[in-house]
Amino acid sequence: MLQLQHPCSCFVPAVRYVAAHHLQRASLTKDCLSPIEIDIHTHTQVQSVFKRSRNMSAAAKLSQGALTESVLLSWAGKPLLVDIGLNLADSSFDQDRPDVLQRAVQAAGVHPHDAKQWNADTAQQLEDLASHSRCAAIGECGLDFDRNFSPPDEQQHAFEEQIKLACRLRKPLFMHCRDAADTLADILRKHSLTAPGVVHCFTGNKAELQTFLDMGLCIGITGWVCDDRPDRGGAELAALLPMIPTERLMIETDAPYLVPRTIKPSKARPRRNEPALLPHVLQQVATSLGKSMEQVAQETTSVAERVFGLQLQ
Repeated sequence: MLQLQHPCSCFVPAVRYVAAHHLQRASLTKDCLSPIEIDIHTHTQVQSVFKRSRNMSAAAKLSQGALTESVLLSWAGKPLLVDIGLNLADSSFDQDRPDVLQRAVQAAGVHPHDAKQWNADTAQQLEDLASHSRCAAIGECGLDFDRNFSPPDEQQHAFEEQIKLACRLRKPLFMHCRDAADTLADILRKHSLTAPGVVHCFTGNKAELQTFLDMGLCIGITGWVCDDRPDRGGAELAALLPMIPTERLMIETDAPYLVPRTIKPSKARPRRNEPALLPHVLQQVATSLGKSMEQVAQETTSVAERVFGLQLQ
């Protein structure tokens, strides 16, 4: 049973992992099936998966059906999931979802890649979505100066407006930061973020991590930490994990992206990430911290419960 403690945070993704079809296919051992965990950040967008299937071959549809089945099974017991919005279309609430998905919740936001779409209508539509009872948080928003799919000044404007919205609604803020840590920190200081803040999928360096921690932000760790390829930064990220206070660390999949590369053999590694694979991230984080998976699962769940104002029973 979910009991809400914070009047504005509504729900947060909560997933109890079970021996689902896809987990078995990925050779995930029974020991990896951890206690209750909270995947704080996904882009599962299951309704989009269903729509894309119209253009798939019959064989691919069967494969996708098995994948969808495994995702649904992985939600068993704790039926809540969050889809992080990248734009207004992703952030909208689909009333035609299957009943099992009606229990899913979302975050509403405009990603920096889509910041060039920001205007007065966008702002109003986003506020309407963010005020919905099933909206768990604001985001994904922030800055991405690596690819600059939207001009930096437009990214900054959209980000500032979403900071104001999060503060106004008192909902957590999910932040994307790529090659923009200093500017993002300056903007947060300028607006005195009063809502909980999470820097999701952190991949920065030691100085950037310390800056975010000094600002009281939480840090989300994804399957990036599972990437042991040279020059990919996974090992460097793992070495930074002990810097993160227990009360600030959360884990996430960022599904359908960042499939954990610790899934062996590589032929068993799926092309599409999903919340059911969170235990792989958990296992790598636990190893880096010298803790058991059970302890890290309990700690990160506790952080998410506190940040999002809910209690899992």
